[in-house]
Amino acid sequence: MASLISCPHCGTRPKEEFTIKGDASLGRPAADAGSQDWYNYVYLRDNPKGLHKEYWHHSSGCRRWLIVERDTVTHKVYGVSDAALAKLGASA
Repeated sequence: MASLISCPHCGTRPKEEFTIKGDASLGRPAADAGSQDWYNYVYLRDNPKGLHKEYWHHSSGCRRWLIVERDTVTHKVYGVSDAALAKLGASA
């Protein structure tokens, strides 16, 4: 059975319509941060086990950026929200 993602804009869709883009919990360094801070941000990443928030792009659908909360062991999805609304403190 295919894995499904519930897009807040398009409804439940197969995961193949989405592209995973990375950790949604990382804070971007300030523009004037040192090169070591930028190196750490770009290249050094944890590989978490368990519940984790990630950026996903609905590349074959509404083309919106989403935050998907899923278990990295079981791949079960626990929640999906619009990334733009999440940044504003709202929910989809």
